[in-house]
Amino acid sequence: MHISMILLHLAGAVMLLLVAVHMVRTGMERAHGTSLRRLLGHARRGRVPAAAGGAVMAVLLQSSTAVAILACGFAASGALPIATGIALLLGADLGSAIVVRVLSFDLNWLIPVCLLAGGILFLKTRGQKTRETGRMVLGIGFVLMSLQLIATATGPLRDGGMLPTVARYLAEDYVSAFLLGAAFTWLIHSSVASVLMFATFASQGLMSVEAAVPMVLGANLGGGLIAYWLSRGMPAEASRLPVANLLFRLAGSVLALALIETALPPFEFLGANAGAALVNLHLAFNAALVVFCLPFVGLMERMLANLISAASAKPADQDPLRRRISALDRAVIGTPRLALASATRELLRMGELVEVMVRPVMDVFNGGDRDDILRIQGVDAEVNQAHSDIKLYLAEVNRGEMTSEEAQRSIELTDFAINLEHAGDIVAKNLLPLALERAQKRFRFSDEGWGELQDLHQQLLENMHLALNVLVSQDLPSARQLVIEKERMRKLARASHDRHLKRLQTGTVESIETSSMHLEIARALKELNSLLATVAYPILKRSGDLLESRLVQPSHS
Repeated sequence: MHISMILLHLAGAVMLLLVAVHMVRTGMERAHGTSLRRLLGHARRGRVPAAAGGAVMAVLLQSSTAVAILACGFAASGALPIATGIALLLGADLGSAIVVRVLSFDLNWLIPVCLLAGGILFLKTRGQKTRETGRMVLGIGFVLMSLQLIATATGPLRDGGMLPTVARYLAEDYVSAFLLGAAFTWLIHSSVASVLMFATFASQGLMSVEAAVPMVLGANLGGGLIAYWLSRGMPAEASRLPVANLLFRLAGSVLALALIETALPPFEFLGANAGAALVNLHLAFNAALVVFCLPFVGLMERMLANLISAASAKPADQDPLRRRISALDRAVIGTPRLALASATRELLRMGELVEVMVRPVMDVFNGGDRDDILRIQGVDAEVNQAHSDIKLYLAEVNRGEMTSEEAQRSIELTDFAINLEHAGDIVAKNLLPLALERAQKRFRFSDEGWGELQDLHQQLLENMHLALNVLVSQDLPSARQLVIEKERMRKLARASHDRHLKRLQTGTVESIETSSMHLEIARALKELNSLLATVAYPILKRSGDLLESRLVQPSHS
C-alpha cells in the first residue's frame, strides 16, 4: 500500500478515536451531569476522598481534563478549597490511566454489542437520559473500533524503513521523544487517545519500548498542559488547580525520565507485551503521583498563593463583568437580527449578575454580616438597571420592521428579562432580610434541615448555568433537560417540606424556632428555579414538546 494511503487510513482512525472519546464524555455529561457535579461537591470532605472522587469522575467521563474544568468552576466560586481541588485533579489523572488500562484489553467482541445497544438507545428511544446513555455506549464501541483500525492501518508500516528509523532515533534521544509525546498529546487534547496510540504502535512492533516509554511520560505532561491551556484567563483561585497539577506532573515525569535514562529498568515485568507494559507503566506512574504528591498539596497551595496572587483580581466594584460597556449596540437597532443578538448578550450579563447575588446566599445565612448583605443587595440595583435598559432597547427595536420570528424572539427576551429582575428581587427583598433576621436572633437550623437547604441551593446554581446556556444556544435537548431539572427541584422542595414537618412533630428545637424561615427559604429557592426555567418554554413550545396543562384530561362517558 502507498505511504499516502497508509497515512490517510491512520489519520482517519485517529480522528475516529478522538470523536469517540468526545462522544463518551458528552453523553455522560448530558445524561448524568447533575450527578457528576454533586459527586464533585461531595469530594470536598478531604484530600483522600477528593482523589478517589476525581478518579471515579475521570473514569465516567473518560477525561481528566473535563474533571479539571469542572473543579476550576467550583474553585472559582469558593465552593472547593484549593488543596482539595489539587488532590481531586491528581485522582482524576489516575482515573484517566485506569480508562486506558480497561480500553487496552482485548475487547473486540464488545464492538458489535456497543454499536447495537448504543444505536438502539440513541435512535429508538425518546428519553433524554436514555438517548445520551446510548451516545455514550456508541462512543465506547467507536473507541474500540478505532483502536482496531489503528492496528490495521499501521500493519504495512512494519515492512517499511521510515518508521523503524524514526523509532530508533527516538530510542536514543529520550528528550526528543519526551517532548514529542507532550506536544502530540496537547495537540490532540486527549491523553487517553495518545497513550492508547503509543501502546498500539508498540504492540505492533512499530516502536520499541525504549522509544515509547519517554513518549508516554511526555503524554502525561501534555495531559497537564491541556487543562492549563483551557483554564487560562480564569480567576486566580481556579487557575491554581491546573498549574499545581502541571507542576506535579512536570516534576514527576522529568524525574522518571532521568531515572530511566540513567538506569534503564527491565520493562518486561510490567506486561506480557510492549503495549501492555506501556499501559501498566502509565497506570503505575499516575498511582505513584497520587501517593507521593498528596502529602504536599498544602505546600503547593501556599506556594501558588504567592505566585498567583488573588490580589491581582479587581475588587467587586471594579469587576469588569459588572462595569463593562453595555452590549446593547444602538448602531444596529435598524437591523433586528443583530439587535436581538446584542440584547441576548446583555441579557446573559444580567443573568450573570443574578448569579453573583444567588451564589453566596447560603454563606450569608451561615455566617454573613450586614456588610455582606448590603454588598449583595447593591448588585440588585445593577440588575434593575439592566432590566430597564433591555426593555427600552427592545421597545425601540420593535418600532422597526421585523419578521414574525424576530418579533416573537423580542417578546421572549423581554419576558426573560422581567423574570430575571424578579429573581433579583427575591434574593434582595426575601432571602437577604431572612439572613439578617437569622443573624440578629442567632437562630440555628437543624443539621438535617440545613443540609436540605444546601442541596436546594446547589441544584439551583446548576440549573442557573443550564438556563443561561439555553438562552444563548437555543438547544432543544438542553431546554428539555432544564424542564426536567425544574421538576426535580420541585420534588426536592416538596420532600424537604415533608421532612421539616416531621421534625416539628418530633419536637426538634432548631426546627421549631426556624420553621417559618426554613419554609420561606425553600419556597424562594424553588421560585427562583421556576423563573429561570421559563427560558426553555418558547423552545419547547415551538417543537411541540410542551403540554398546555399538567391536568389529566377528563374522560367523556
